Amino acid sequence: MDSFYLTTPIYYASGPPHLGHAYTTILGDVLARYHRRRSEDVLFLTGTDEHGQKIQAAAAEAETDPKRWCDDISDRFKAAWRDLNVSYDRFIRTTEDEHKAVVWAFLEALYENGHVYESEYVGWYSVGQERYFTEKEIGPDRVDPVAGKPVERIQETNWFFRMSAFQERLVRHIEENPDWIIPQSRKNEVLGFLSQPLGDLSISRPTSRVSWGIPLPWDPEHVAYVWVDALTNYVTASGQITPDLPPDERGFGATRPGSRWPADLHLLGKDILTTHAVYWPTLLMGAGLPLPRKILAHGWWVVGETKMSKSLDNVVDPLYLRGDFGTDAVRWYLIREMSTGQDASYTPERFFARYGELTNILGNLAHRTLSMIVRYRDGVIPRLEGDGLAPQAEAALSAYHGSMAEYRLHDAMAAAMDLAREANGYVEEREPWAMAKAPGKEAELDETLATLGRTLAILTCLFEPVMPAKARELAARLGLEEPPRFEDLEALALDGHSVVHGEPLFPRVEIEDATDA
Repeated sequence: MDSFYLTTPIYYASGPPHLGHAYTTILGDVLARYHRRRSEDVLFLTGTDEHGQKIQAAAAEAETDPKRWCDDISDRFKAAWRDLNVSYDRFIRTTEDEHKAVVWAFLEALYENGHVYESEYVGWYSVGQERYFTEKEIGPDRVDPVAGKPVERIQETNWFFRMSAFQERLVRHIEENPDWIIPQSRKNEVLGFLSQPLGDLSISRPTSRVSWGIPLPWDPEHVAYVWVDALTNYVTASGQITPDLPPDERGFGATRPGSRWPADLHLLGKDILTTHAVYWPTLLMGAGLPLPRKILAHGWWVVGETKMSKSLDNVVDPLYLRGDFGTDAVRWYLIREMSTGQDASYTPERFFARYGELTNILGNLAHRTLSMIVRYRDGVIPRLEGDGLAPQAEAALSAYHGSMAEYRLHDAMAAAMDLAREANGYVEEREPWAMAKAPGKEAELDETLATLGRTLAILTCLFEPVMPAKARELAARLGLEEPPRFEDLEALALDGHSVVHGEPLFPRVEIEDATDA
């Protein structure tokens, strides 16, 4: 059985989830569900990043301890993913004992391989971003380039990773693997970054300044830099490193039996591309581990022209949309609206337009098809004779798989919706209501209704990754236990299945309701 290991970033536990988090996680969930529909063994990882100065400060301001703060935030992320029907296989927390042990083993490998040294650092530090910035990056206004917040000048002794030693090797890897970073514009961005000399990476913070973190194995007066801690979660969840084994048996430099490393896909927002496409691969090289197979950096959800961000206080809670439109409609909007890799702007009007596709095309097709089967054939799907919409379905499947292979999920969903649109056109062309009244048209009516029933079943397979609840509901109305897998579509037969008409899958909502939501 083929396997697929994909990850979202683990989200920083400084505040509750918002639309940006939801998009990344649902994007991962759609891919996980798609690969499961292909009968692959999937490991879908998400979680929370729970160490660092910002969390230490947030907990102090809330007059609680950092662990209790993280427990609450982590629970809120889990609740959000439950509400949004996210089917993750592993939810990791960086405060877990297993993860701490793997971080120790990972750091020890860097240290023992001679890639770590101690030195003084002087630079501009952003507490909000938990990272240093160069003079060029902060500009004359002395603000971090991500959120525009003030930075402070810090001078301290840190432990450094010799990241510069791996610059040429990383550039060579990117050039030899042109699809390693997608989209192409992000690959070019990373190569542009690497066209300048790469500095070494500070991988520790003194406990006198940041006490909430994982102590270095060889220096308990320093904790691991939060990004090194966080990035290692991908290896922890894979089972690649077993910390309780002797160092030479932990799997460094080779894949351990049963390990899921390397990840097939890292999903992330473009704002953390450098950490994942420069810091992370060089750290893996230093530890002697294989690199992830692919990195996908998606765009931002923006308000006007500004990134949606907690630190900018302009976030949108995705869950409030569920009240009027349902979870699957939210998922559909997020995947259908954003072209993978590009920015998208959230507006109630755009949400309503995407919801209109569900009511007027897919929902309309399901409602009229099931209604006619109930009315004209006592609710039983007739035997399919002839090709019906088979060529259109085959073309839609080809376009769907091709788009998914290139991570153009919005195009894959467009191909699925186009098939539903074709089927609606087929209804208008065939006019089954007229056949039902005309003598001698029984066979043609049977073929029409059977074709529409089979097309709906195919659509449940195509739409299940993005709208799992509605796809399963429609499959049940067609007399199926669940949406078919891709391998089952060719031999799919529905004759004799009893259908249920029911209420519209996607009830109509007036635009005033959408804009007031």
